[in-house]
Amino acid sequence: MEAVDVAIRDDTIKLGQFIKLANLVDTGGAAKEAIAAGEVTVNGEADTRRGRTLRVGDVVTVGGASARVAASGSDDDDDFFDEATANDDFDPEKWRNM
Repeated sequence: MEAVDVAIRDDTIKLGQFIKLANLVDTGGAAKEAIAAGEVTVNGEADTRRGRTLRVGDVVTVGGASARVAASGSDDDDDFFDEATANDDFDPEKWRNM
C-alpha cells in the first residue's frame, strides 16, 4: 500500500504524535499500545520508542496503513491559529447573536 503524505508544522514530530495525526490509530492510548507492542515500523524497522523523533521523508506503518512525514509546504505561520495562545477580543456571544 502506498504511503499517504501527512504534513507537519515543524521540522520534526514525535512518533506517538505522528501516528495519531496521520489517523493510523484513533487515540493517544492506542498509539502508546501499538508502539509498545512493536506493531509500528519506521522506515521498515519496528520501533518501540514513542518519543522517537521523525523527520520529513520518514515512513511510518501501523497495521498495513502507511503515512510519510511531509513538510507543510508553507513557511507562512499566519494560517495557523492556536486557540490556547490567542490574544484577541473575540466574543463568542456577540458572534452567535449576529
